[in-house]
Amino acid sequence: ADLDRACAFYRAVLAIGVDKMDVNGMAFAIFEHSEGNGGCLVPHSGYAGCPDGPLVYLNVDRRIRDAVAQVEKVGGKVLEAIHPIGEHGHRALVLDSEGTRIALHSTVDA
Repeated sequence: ADLDRACAFYRAVLAIGVDKMDVNGMAFAIFEHSEGNGGCLVPHSGYAGCPDGPLVYLNVDRRIRDAVAQVEKVGGKVLEAIHPIGEHGHRALVLDSEGTRIALHSTVDA
């Protein structure tokens, strides 16, 4: 819904660069990805955030507490606090600034 707001959310929560671009009149943003996985934010007119769709896990390894602390400061909402997920580490479920449900994942509770 608001690309600038979404960029600010992901910059703060993931602690990475999120660069807004415009190519041939199409605005989008690219997650910094020099150390592995990347991603994009692509607005879609008439599409609201999806709280019930597939759950995408985003890496906040070794800084999950800081990431969760940022969520509400930048327009998101914590749905489930940090909790263990067995041998896979820890996660928190949040809504991003646009209403999309995501999981923040870390191998440790730190």
